[in-house]
Amino acid sequence: MIEYSEAPGVKRLVDDIVDRLSLFHIVPQFIYCYRSKGSKSKYAIARIHGLSKAWQRALREPPSYIIEVISERYDMLSEGEKQRIIIHELLHIPKTFSGGLRPHNTFFHNQILKEMAEAQKRGLK
Repeated sequence: MIEYSEAPGVKRLVDDIVDRLSLFHIVPQFIYCYRSKGSKSKYAIARIHGLSKAWQRALREPPSYIIEVISERYDMLSEGEKQRIIIHELLHIPKTFSGGLRPHNTFFHNQILKEMAEAQKRGLK
C-alpha cells in the first residue's frame, strides 16, 4: 500500500524554481508536494497530478496540482538531479494553469529541459 506524506523540502524547491525561472503562469500556492513510499512503479521518479475542471467545479476549488515524488527513487538523487526532475514535472503545467496537463511531446525536447536545469543550477545557492 502506498503511503503519502507532505514534502515541505520539495515544496521549497518548487517555489524556488518557479521564482528563479520566472514561471509566471504557475501559481505556487496551488502546487502541493507529497512524498510517496511503496509505489510499484518500476521507472517513475516523480509524477504530477492536476485537478480537472469537473473536480474543480464539484469541489468549488481553483486549478491545483500535486507533485508526488517517489521516495525510493527521488531521495537518493543528487540535488541537481532533483532540480531536473522537478523542472520536468513543472513543464507539464500548461500556460493556462487550468488544472490540465501537457503531454510528453516536442515541448519536452531534452535540450529545453537541459537549458532550464542549467539556468536553475546557476540561480541556486
